[in-house]
Amino acid sequence: MNQTALIVFLLFFIFVTVIGFISSRWKSGDLHLLDEWGLGGRRFGTVITWFLLGGDLYTAYTFIAVPATMYAKGAIGFYAVPYTIIIYPFVFMVMPRLWSVAKKHNYITASDFIRGRYGSSLLALAVAVTGILATMPYIALQLVGMQAVLEAMGLTGSGLMGDLPLILAFGVLAVYTYNSGLRAPAAIAIVKDLMIYITVAAAVIYIPYKLGGFGAIFDAVAVKHKAAVIITPAGFAPYATLALGSALALFLYPHSLTGIFSSSSRSVIKRNAALLPAYSFVLGIIALLGFMAIAAGIDVKNANDSVPQLFLRMFPDWFSGFAFAAIGIGALVPAAIMSIAAANLFTRNIYKEYINKNCTPKQESSMAKLISLIVKIGALAFIFLMNRQDAINLQLLGGIWILQTLPAVIIGLYTNWFNKWALFLGWAAGMVWGTYMAAATGYGNQFKLPFGLGGGTTVYSGLYALAVNFIIALVLTVIFRSIGMRGGKDETVPSDYEAEGA
Repeated sequence: MNQTALIVFLLFFIFVTVIGFISSRWKSGDLHLLDEWGLGGRRFGTVITWFLLGGDLYTAYTFIAVPATMYAKGAIGFYAVPYTIIIYPFVFMVMPRLWSVAKKHNYITASDFIRGRYGSSLLALAVAVTGILATMPYIALQLVGMQAVLEAMGLTGSGLMGDLPLILAFGVLAVYTYNSGLRAPAAIAIVKDLMIYITVAAAVIYIPYKLGGFGAIFDAVAVKHKAAVIITPAGFAPYATLALGSALALFLYPHSLTGIFSSSSRSVIKRNAALLPAYSFVLGIIALLGFMAIAAGIDVKNANDSVPQLFLRMFPDWFSGFAFAAIGIGALVPAAIMSIAAANLFTRNIYKEYINKNCTPKQESSMAKLISLIVKIGALAFIFLMNRQDAINLQLLGGIWILQTLPAVIIGLYTNWFNKWALFLGWAAGMVWGTYMAAATGYGNQFKLPFGLGGGTTVYSGLYALAVNFIIALVLTVIFRSIGMRGGKDETVPSDYEAEGA
């Protein structure tokens, strides 16, 4: 056991735990209201939203998995960098419209918007279930990141004693999330992001210096990966479609939309779309840690262990503890936001819609708090009852699933021309086809185009399924409209989507 690293890790963990509990008093509001507990009262400004979205999107698993992919497979792992650049112009143009209509009608989830836009509780339920299913394995993967640093510090074992540190960490997370709602991860995200920036700055300067510079690093990678250091022409389509599909999916996840809904204005969202690419620059450096691990001679059976072992070898024990704390806290922040987002979906779009239509605001908030606890327990079950690769596969599948909500949510911000039944059937087809492709390729997430198109080119399965989804929705809408089938009642009007006074 590395006692020095562990002590530093525990000190920072205790520090953020205290922040988590006292954050309930920050920007104080009535936490018996779901709008206050689950969205922080929609009062987060530019700086807080920047830290919140950064803490939400750039997770512990990102810190572990992206360089692990670079370590194991080469340059294909770098797809995570361009996709986080592609997404922000999309956010700048689209998300202010969603914020405006949500503010106007007190929508807390994407499914609330679907229910209001299309007058369809079934389509809203489909979007809610998809969001919850896609979120659960995502939370579980934060535990994978936490496990990697705990094991690196020597907290290993079998049975209950081996799992106890992880259980305690998420137990503490569950309690302060229940107590403070979204304010807790928003406050902790500030600490987490500052720690990540310090760690990355130290890594990009100190580690290459110790290894003889970036030239020596890439030379070592070329020996291991050969052609995989640079994407070959055969990999262009898989790389590009994976980046594009991942970008389109990113802000459909419930936790990403929670950050949008909690913002105080349209301008806050636009400013963050301009500022958040700073995280993409940091992510590029994080990705290169995988190559640094190769150059440092790190030899691990599980690629997820490459970064923790790199830190242990290259840094003093006290700074390794600091870096591990940054990664560990980087698991707590998104896990908290994800559990809140899933709880909001269940409470608003399943419990209130189908189980207790007359629930009071206090009952609504109490149910969300309870579900947030259950979600975290479910995430722990994912890790303890399934092997790590199964959790990863389910998260990859979750990306395909959440992408199938794009036609209803994003196109719905501009038009309600699509028929609600056509959108539902398109969603169902995309879900089935996407799941089949993922399973058929061993969750490789790449599938050949049909009918010999592109000479057998393979593309990202999620984007392929989305195309099927959209085509079916489009064709069926034309058919349904031609036979006089009406859509649902739209409770929104065009001015709801624009800035006040526009």
